[in-house]
Amino acid sequence: MNYATNYKLIFIILLSLFFLGFNSIFGKLALGNNHIDAFSFTFFRLFFGAVTLVLIYAYQTKNISVNLKSNWLSSFMLFLYAISFSYSFLNMEAGLGTLLLFAVVQIVMLVFSLFHKEKINLQKILGMSIALFGLIYLLYPKESFEVSLYHAFLMIIAGVAWAIYTVLGKKSTSSLYNTMDNFRKAVVFVGLFYILFSPQNTFFDEKGLFLAFISGSLTSAIGYVLWYEALPKMQFITAGIIQLFIPLIAIFISVIFLNEVLTTTLLISTVVIFIGIILTILSKKAV
Repeated sequence: MNYATNYKLIFIILLSLFFLGFNSIFGKLALGNNHIDAFSFTFFRLFFGAVTLVLIYAYQTKNISVNLKSNWLSSFMLFLYAISFSYSFLNMEAGLGTLLLFAVVQIVMLVFSLFHKEKINLQKILGMSIALFGLIYLLYPKESFEVSLYHAFLMIIAGVAWAIYTVLGKKSTSSLYNTMDNFRKAVVFVGLFYILFSPQNTFFDEKGLFLAFISGSLTSAIGYVLWYEALPKMQFITAGIIQLFIPLIAIFISVIFLNEVLTTTLLISTVVIFIGIILTILSKKAV
């Protein structure tokens, strides 16, 4: 891999991580301020994402055919992540929720890495351990620590679903087509969810719809295409550890835009996690 290709990959990864971080902010702004209910946010997020990607793909290829035999598992995982994510954020801070989400992602990705017998050197193990220690330090119960176990469980489900979605993306040969197809079929699962569970009290205002549109069309649709573009070039363990950048991004954005508190604990854990990530990325054969 030459330097130009390497820098391009790093740029794609960083841009996708920023988009994924902003997803939590838009979700919390919409759901936490009662601009929209969780089901409607999920539907519009996936719907707008699907429409955006179909238009881009049709413009590039002049083809919008649907293959009914592929991408159903990844589409379901995208739906499961999105619906669990939305309902969890009804009662969870953006920073904490994102940390929990990607801590779970990291653990699941580690399991897949071991299952596929990827080579993990000592520096990578050390870096991963330091990053997870930073997360444990941040999440360790304190006097002011309060979290709904139900909503935390939903975020854990979202983390498992996103990790599997990420693993499936390792096999992607066309990031735009696969992401578009995943969004199209995820909308089908949203429809099935509505038929099976008939969610009550659905509502949204203009701001909620706008936030769902931005989350779906930009930070989700484009962000996921970029993520699927980068995934085949990374090991499972690397893909897992670098996603710990996302909660760091979400935490500092939430401090600025959502007025969430930046504590000493948060600063210390951020530095520790960052050190762990850097150690992992800089280890030999990290990518």
